[in-house]
Amino acid sequence: MPYFLFSPIAWAVPLLLVMLVAWRRLARGWRIAGIATGALLLLACMPIGANALERLLEALAPRGAMCAVADEGPIVVLAGGFEHAPRREDDYAAFTLESWDRLRAATELWHRRGDGVLWITGGGPLRIKESTVLARLAADWQVPPAAIRTEARSTSTWESAFALAPALGGRRARLVTSPWHRARALYAFRRAGVEACLHDTGSDVVPFDGIGHLVPQASAIAKSETVLYELVGLAWYRMRALPPRAEVGRPAASE
Repeated sequence: MPYFLFSPIAWAVPLLLVMLVAWRRLARGWRIAGIATGALLLLACMPIGANALERLLEALAPRGAMCAVADEGPIVVLAGGFEHAPRREDDYAAFTLESWDRLRAATELWHRRGDGVLWITGGGPLRIKESTVLARLAADWQVPPAAIRTEARSTSTWESAFALAPALGGRRARLVTSPWHRARALYAFRRAGVEACLHDTGSDVVPFDGIGHLVPQASAIAKSETVLYELVGLAWYRMRALPPRAEVGRPAASE
């Protein structure tokens, strides 16, 4: 689904035009609904609204799912994408900030013990894969190449989870990803049969700090887009995980 469809601006502008053109012909109930919808979209363009959405999304990953300090097992870092197509396998400038932050957290976690396996997952449509470039960077950050494993065929979190499940061999995986991505990543890996916990990478919620949080900002719009995308993605994962319904008039197959 196109990412721009999750932007509050993408819905606010057409709504405003419709309201202006059709105002006199709209019934009172539709006017009230239009104004209320517009107010919510405007709120999502402000830091106060965007951070409320972020707080809601992060709460969907329960605190009980966080890894304990004593937890062991393979570390799994999920790639966060490229800003542009990499020109070489060491073109680190191609990464998004999310990819940098996730790999930094994962390598710091690996260095606490200095052993174990670091799995890097991420493929995508480009010739040079995300996991390939991240693996080069992890080696530059002093993780021995022998400890690094890559999965470079998946194009989504769901595919990453099911691709890695056999390789993890039933061991408890420590997932490293962004705060806004934790709920969807945890759900995907658990549906794939992986006993997973979440490495605590903090929170992206910015506390209210004054009148600036009531002013629409590009950063707030971007955060709302990300949160809405994740909420829809999580809902889609839950729908695709539902067992198929038996056809009407036909008994379900016996097990």
